[in-house]
Amino acid sequence: MDQVNVAIEKLDESSCGGSIPTPLLANEEAQVLAQGFNALADPIRLRILSMLGTAPAGEICVCDFIVPLSRTQGTISHHLKILAEAGLVHGERRGKWVWYSLDRKRLVQLRSAMEF
Repeated sequence: MDQVNVAIEKLDESSCGGSIPTPLLANEEAQVLAQGFNALADPIRLRILSMLGTAPAGEICVCDFIVPLSRTQGTISHHLKILAEAGLVHGERRGKWVWYSLDRKRLVQLRSAMEF
C-alpha cells in the first residue's frame, strides 16, 4: 500500500475538521479534462483558438495561421495536432490543406468543469 493510502487510513475523523469529501470527478474524467487544460496552457494555442472562435466562416485553413502568428507551417501544425488530440479542434483535409474548426462542445465541457 502506498504512503497516501496509509495516511488516509490513519486519519481519525476526530483529529481534523470532519469528513473527507468524495472526489466529484472520476479518475478517467479528470485525465480527459487535464489533457484539454494542458493543451490550453500555451500562448500560441490560445491564439489559435481565439482566431478560430472569431473566424467568420467558423473555420480557418492551416496556411492562414502562419502570418498572424509569425510561426512556420510546421510549428502551427504541431500546435494544431495537440489541440486536436485534446478534442478542442477538428481538421478537414481539402486538397493539400487542412481546414480547422473549434469543437465548442469540448470547450464548454472544460469551462463547466471549473464551475464548483
